[in-house]
Amino acid sequence: MMCQHGYMLFERFRGFLAAVLPAVAATLPIVVAPPASADPCPDIEVIFARGTGADPGLGFVGDALVNSLRSKVGGQSVGTYAVNYPAGWNFDTSAPAGAADASARVQWMADNCPNTKLVLGGMSQGAGVIDLITVDATPPGRFTATPLPPRLADHVAAVAVFGNPLRTMRGGGPLPAMSRTFGPKTIDMCALDDIFCSPGKSLPAHFAYVENGMTDQAADFVAARVR
Repeated sequence: MMCQHGYMLFERFRGFLAAVLPAVAATLPIVVAPPASADPCPDIEVIFARGTGADPGLGFVGDALVNSLRSKVGGQSVGTYAVNYPAGWNFDTSAPAGAADASARVQWMADNCPNTKLVLGGMSQGAGVIDLITVDATPPGRFTATPLPPRLADHVAAVAVFGNPLRTMRGGGPLPAMSRTFGPKTIDMCALDDIFCSPGKSLPAHFAYVENGMTDQAADFVAARVR
């Protein structure tokens, strides 16, 4: 008897649910999950190539440049893109790979975020990566330049390089002197006696761009270009 009684109660409860739940559901708002979407295009994007041997990312100079820039551009949003390349000691393959990736990122941003102001930057070998896509012609040495076409160059508001090896190559020099297209948009920072960009022989100077204030100085230059 108890089993039969329990079964009858269960059936009545199931009937109640069948009758009531549709009516309750009809009174509830319909919630639709928003579709997945990419982050909105930033006002500014810094495309930065780290130096030789640095872990993937912007590197310590790139991080410092971006942090300083964010403090100088008011309400403008600043996105970042770390150039995807080996940053290895085989410069013959590493630097061109970085140039290809940086160029592809500029292309992608121009197509998908045409109003974003792009900033190109690099440290040491990373500066060489940026040289390859901004100089007017093939620089001295064994590398072949692949300059950005004018359509893409127009999207670049500023260029900032640090410890640039192009400065010490025979026939080379600071990037602004090597590029008619990007010269007025470019700041090329070389610390006093930096072994890789000056006649000096100081290795510590090559790693002093944050402490010596040059990343902040470069951020001032870039901020004036993107305001």
